Amino acid sequence: MTRTDRQRWLLPSHLVEPGGSGAARPRRTARDWAVDTALFLLAAFVGLLAADASAQYTSETVTLLDQLAGAAACCALWLRRRWPVGLAVALSLANLVAPVAAGALLASLFSVAVRRPFREIAWIGALAVATSAAQVFVRPDPTTNAGLSVALGFILILLVTAWGMLVRSRRQLVEALRERARRAEAEAELRAAQAQRLAREAIAREMHDVLAHRLTLLSVHAGALEFRPDAPPEQIARAAGVIRDSAHEALQDLREIIGVLRAPGENGDGDRPQPTLATLDALVDESREAGTEVVLDTTVDDPAVVPAATGRTVYRIAQEALTNARKHAPGTTVTVTVRGRPGEGLTVDIHNPAPAGPVPHVPGSGQGLIGLTERAALAGGRLEHGPAPDGGFALHAWLPWPA
Repeated sequence: MTRTDRQRWLLPSHLVEPGGSGAARPRRTARDWAVDTALFLLAAFVGLLAADASAQYTSETVTLLDQLAGAAACCALWLRRRWPVGLAVALSLANLVAPVAAGALLASLFSVAVRRPFREIAWIGALAVATSAAQVFVRPDPTTNAGLSVALGFILILLVTAWGMLVRSRRQLVEALRERARRAEAEAELRAAQAQRLAREAIAREMHDVLAHRLTLLSVHAGALEFRPDAPPEQIARAAGVIRDSAHEALQDLREIIGVLRAPGENGDGDRPQPTLATLDALVDESREAGTEVVLDTTVDDPAVVPAATGRTVYRIAQEALTNARKHAPGTTVTVTVRGRPGEGLTVDIHNPAPAGPVPHVPGSGQGLIGLTERAALAGGRLEHGPAPDGGFALHAWLPWPA
């Protein structure tokens, strides 16, 4: 239970159950009842004082009518929350002939100042001042100076109206702060959801880029063993070794990803070095051992000077491209070209021609290239891919390399 829930009875109903214009009218709280009762008693007290003062120079019949009018005006205050403008107009007119309605009129003016726009406050206040001034001539009091009565009425109306507008401003400030808090909470939830979504996408992208390459190697060599049961023993042994090594590497990569997901210090596998541009040669050698002809052409003399994030992105791009070539264009020669220097950026061009024969259907989600595009964008670069003029497939990427 929040502090607001524990103290609901201390708050106005509009703060306890805020709602729009179409919302049901909120129920009164204990505070509302206490305020209404206090205003009723205060208006009755002011009315009794006015009735006692006017009884000295009016007949008993007029005094009785004043008392009845004052009682009706005080009872009407229970409607000030629902119809503040109508009640204020009615009490202003009643005050013209019945001075005992002055207390109820002031209470209704306070409600108008709290709830209505300034334009309505202005003309209702002017009406109240006018009827209060006219009352001096409609019900003259021989014991009081007329000018003093008009000035006193004007000051009271002005003070009550100003007090109501002050309360209104404070309530608006509270509402603004509450709305700001609600908006901040909603934005925090949105940011948390977006962060979770980005984290899931990053994990999915990393798992695809890392594991797809290894599992493709397993699939290729397992398929070769299946279709070549009469292969020489040395080829079978070599294929089995590649399968064993690929499975081992896939497990290592999976442990690496799981280690990243865990809290720091829970698993040492999360500290395994990440691939960089310097390890691109090892990736190419691995693909060649799997039976893919790869031509690597690079003008980067010292891969170690390439930023780690850029080098890792180049590695993942090449890894995914080689995996796709192995699946969709087996038997072709893949050309990997890496060029660039500090200040100009790093370009990666990967091309494979169309396969000579029919291509076996290999299931795929198509998310790998989408993930590469996102990865390049996150690194501050761009990536394009599509069919090549010779019927093959080409991939071009540019990544920043600060001077």
